[in-house]
Amino acid sequence: MKTQAISLSAAPKAAASRPPGALRRFVRKLFREKRLGAAGAVVALFFLLVGLFADVLAPYGMNEVDMAARMHAPSWAHPFGTDNLGRDLLSRCIYGAQISVVIGLSVAMISTVLSALIGIVSGYFGGKLDMLIQRFVDAWMSFPGLVVLIVVASVFGSGITQIILTLGLLIGIGGSRIVRSAVVSVREDMYIHAAKSMGASAPRILWRHVLPNVVPPLIVLFSSSVGTAILAESGLSFLGLGVPPPHPTWGGMLSGNGRTYMLQGPWLALAPGICLTLVVYAINVFGDALRDMLDPRMRGTR
Repeated sequence: MKTQAISLSAAPKAAASRPPGALRRFVRKLFREKRLGAAGAVVALFFLLVGLFADVLAPYGMNEVDMAARMHAPSWAHPFGTDNLGRDLLSRCIYGAQISVVIGLSVAMISTVLSALIGIVSGYFGGKLDMLIQRFVDAWMSFPGLVVLIVVASVFGSGITQIILTLGLLIGIGGSRIVRSAVVSVREDMYIHAAKSMGASAPRILWRHVLPNVVPPLIVLFSSSVGTAILAESGLSFLGLGVPPPHPTWGGMLSGNGRTYMLQGPWLALAPGICLTLVVYAINVFGDALRDMLDPRMRGTR
C-alpha cells in the first residue's frame, strides 16, 4: 500500500515534468526566434478563417445592393465603404478572401505534389529518364504562363476548376527543377548508399530517406505557390478572365469598380489591394520562417 501511494504521488510530478508536445515547442520557437514569420502566420491564419467563415462574418450579402448608399466613404455602417451600386466593400472583400483561399491552397497543394513527384523521380534515377523529363520541363517552361492561362480560359471558359488545374500544372512542372536539384545533392550521401547496401527498395529509399531531406524546398515552393496563385487569379480577374460573376474576387474588384471609380472613391481600390498585399506578404514570410526552422543546415542561424 505504501509503495502504491508513493507511485501515485509521483505520477503527477512525472506528468508535470513531461516535455511539451512537438507542435507546442515548434510554435514557441517560431514566436521566439522568427517574430516576422510568426506575424505572417497569424495574418495568414486570420484570412484563412475569414474565408472559411465568410457566410457568418460578412455583415451583408456579397451582392446585396442598396442604391441609397452608393459611393459612401468608410463609416461605422460600412467600414470599407460602398461601391457604385451601394454594395458593402467589407462583405465583398470577405467573400473575395473565400475565393482566394480556395484557389491559393488548392493550387499550392497540387503544384507541390506534382513538383515533388517529378523532381524526386528525375533527380534520383537520373540517366535517360532524367534527360527526357527535363527536356519536357524545358519545353513546358518556354510557354508564357499568362498566355497559357488566357488560352485555357478562352477555350474551356473561366471558372475556379479551370484556374486551379491550370495554375497547378504551370507552377508544379516548373517548380520540379528546384526539387530535382535538392535530390541530386542528396542521392550521393552515405545514408542512401547504406540503405541500398541493406537491400532497401527504391520506393522505400525515396519515401524514408530522400523525401524528408527535400522538405525545406517543398515548404518554400508551397508558400510561394499560394501567393503566386492568388496573384495570378487576381491578374486573370483584372483582365476579365477569372472567376465569373456574381462571385467577388479581389482582382475583379480592382479591375471593375476599382479602376472605373477610384478617383471618386479611392477606397474601391485600396480595400481589395491591401487585402491582396497582406495575404501574399504574410504567406511568403511565414514560408521563409518555416524553411529556416526545418532545414537542418539553417538551424542555429538568426
